[in-house]
Amino acid sequence: MTASSRTYSLSALTRCLQEEASAIAAAAERLSSSEVEKALVLLDRCGDQRAKLVITGVGKSGIVARKIAATFSSIGLMAVYLNPLDAMHGDLGVVAPEDICLLLSNSGETAELLEVLPHLKRRGTARIALVGRADSSLANGSDVVLEASVDREVCPLNLAPTASTAVAMAIGDALAAVWMERRDISPADFALNHPAGSLGKKLTLTASELMVPVKKLHPLKPNTSLQEVICRLTQDGIGTGWVEDPTTTGRLLGLITDGDLRRALRDHKADNWANLNAAEIMTADPITVEADLLVVQALERMERNRRKPISVLPVVAPVKSGGHLLGLLRLHDLVQIGLT
Repeated sequence: MTASSRTYSLSALTRCLQEEASAIAAAAERLSSSEVEKALVLLDRCGDQRAKLVITGVGKSGIVARKIAATFSSIGLMAVYLNPLDAMHGDLGVVAPEDICLLLSNSGETAELLEVLPHLKRRGTARIALVGRADSSLANGSDVVLEASVDREVCPLNLAPTASTAVAMAIGDALAAVWMERRDISPADFALNHPAGSLGKKLTLTASELMVPVKKLHPLKPNTSLQEVICRLTQDGIGTGWVEDPTTTGRLLGLITDGDLRRALRDHKADNWANLNAAEIMTADPITVEADLLVVQALERMERNRRKPISVLPVVAPVKSGGHLLGLLRLHDLVQIGLT
């Protein structure tokens, strides 16, 4: 491919993207504020009654409908896709009177949707039409009409659904986003439906769930020799050891990391290494966190520390419960689950 042909391809692609963006902007201008408000009121009612948003469409509109359903489900409004072909053969049973039905059709004359429409009316199910023609049969049979018309498709033949599907998708996304604002959906609410994703982990995972429990660690004493410290750190295999207060079982006195070892060897002459003990090597009174702290907040504390880099945070019980060590939270584990 020549440089000129590559330049043409990029220019053509950019033009198509700009045309779709323009189609979305034009659709935003065409939308009726009263119809949008009625649609959002219905969606609010749906959320209040813990009812379903049933979304249906055929062909490319059906694909867009599935995506919109997935978006609403992810933000806390129960939404399902209904295949209109199957609806007339039993699947209409998923639609309840208190549900809301969102029907997608660029022409507004899709036969399969028009066939379902009277049965939705008979059930008393509210209907929102997302259509390319506000004067269509589907629009006339619905309670709310959201116009998603486009002047032409991006397709050079003006045939393949391109700009029209982009507009329908954008309106669906906008409805979901505004509904979230109206319902005051918080990041924590969102995370409830995304427990396995990075956001879910950030907003739900606590220090106690990710820490290395203290039962897997061997405590050091203040007088433990350097040689024994190295052996214990190697034995535990996490690159960190904790020094226990000899006067109180389980109470953290200090922490020894690989970095502490290196600094101790650097700061003391080699002929004195054999005399070093844990108390002289450790970081005394290290920064600690409690078990219920979110790991994302623990990460912030690691990153904000100005004294020296923190790669391990001791997790301790509340002071009223004794403040004893529960485990160690490592930066390595935060990286592994994708928080950094």
